[in-house]
Amino acid sequence: MSLPDVQTAEQLLLDAAALNPGAWVDHSRHVALAARYIAEAHPRLDPTRAYTLGLLHDIGRRTGPNRDRHLLDGYDFLTELGFIDAARIAVTHSFVIPSMDTLQGDWDGTPQEWQRLSEVMLGARQTDEDRLIQLCDMLGLASGFCTIEERLVDIALRYTFNAHTPDKWRAKLQLKADFDRECGVNIYRLLPGLAERLLA
Repeated sequence: MSLPDVQTAEQLLLDAAALNPGAWVDHSRHVALAARYIAEAHPRLDPTRAYTLGLLHDIGRRTGPNRDRHLLDGYDFLTELGFIDAARIAVTHSFVIPSMDTLQGDWDGTPQEWQRLSEVMLGARQTDEDRLIQLCDMLGLASGFCTIEERLVDIALRYTFNAHTPDKWRAKLQLKADFDRECGVNIYRLLPGLAERLLA
C-alpha cells in the first residue's frame, strides 16, 4: 500500500506530536485540509489521498527539533512502514524546483545525508499529488489558512533566504496560478474563512 488510511495517518501524526510538539503539527493539519478542499475541485485528484498526504508531509519533524533534515527523516520513516507515495512527498513537498540549492538555511544533517537526500529528490517522479502538497504547504500556518505571500514571509523570517529564493517564490506563485486554472476557481475561495479574513 503506497500510503496509510486516514486513521493510521492521524495516529502517526499524534505519535509524532508527542515526540516533538510544536506548531508544525497544526500546520500539517491545515495543509491536509487545504489539500482535501482543493482536490475536491480538481479533475484528477482524490480528496482522501490528498488529505492523508497532507497530514504526513512533515512527519520527519517527529525526530526534531530539526530543520531540512526532516525531509530525509520523514522519507526514511515512511519508507520503512511501506508507504512509498507518502515517503516521496515527505521529500518533494520542499522542492517545487528540483534543486538542493533551493533549500533555505543551514543544513542540519551530515554531508552523507545531504547526498542521499539529493539522490532521493532527483530520482522522484513528481505527480499532481506532489504539486498539490507543494502548493498546500504554502497555504497553511499553525493558526489557519493563509495566502502564499504570507507563508513565504513566514518561512523567510525563520530560515532566511538565498540567491535562489526569488526563483522558488516565482515557482510557487506559478503553482497557484496552475491550480486556479485546473480547478476553474481561485483556490483561495476553496479554503473556509480565508477570503473573509482577507476582506475583513
